[in-house]
Amino acid sequence: MAKDTKKNTKKADTKSAVAKTSSAATSPITSTLTAAQQKTAGAALQQSLVDLIDLSLVTKQVHWAVVGPRFRSVHLALDEVVADARTFTDEVAERATAIGVMPDGRSTTVAKDSALAKVGEGFTADEDVVDITTAALTATIKRLRRNIEKVGGADPVTEDLLIGITARLEQLHWMWQAQAV
Repeated sequence: MAKDTKKNTKKADTKSAVAKTSSAATSPITSTLTAAQQKTAGAALQQSLVDLIDLSLVTKQVHWAVVGPRFRSVHLALDEVVADARTFTDEVAERATAIGVMPDGRSTTVAKDSALAKVGEGFTADEDVVDITTAALTATIKRLRRNIEKVGGADPVTEDLLIGITARLEQLHWMWQAQAV
């Protein structure tokens, strides 16, 4: 009987902690940005975050699924995209937190809000993986560029971060696109 009470208390404490974190109306992190600047930058960072998380997931999935004569080179090149996407994901999330905006990288949010196309199941031919990766990079870059435009006047620091990420992803896009020529 005592074990059941402890389990129920532990469950109630966990639910209470979840409720506290999800119902926080204001951020404990303050920002020098105005509320409007924070909202603009936060929205741009959130959109960029979900796309970068999805980019890492899509490219890791096709990394495991690739087959064909160029398997090894494509497989290894995908590691580079995944590593960069994961690094950029952390930079974007930490920038959001630094300006007092809670980043949301939960799987349900990524699945709902990502601009990237979904990847099919099963093994995938190397030439198709090149096309999938190029398309995923294109979608990520397009939304990053829109977010750069939105955030430019509101927060030049966030703008600079997104410009740097876009520059690297455009370089990767060129390298992947060149494989399909």
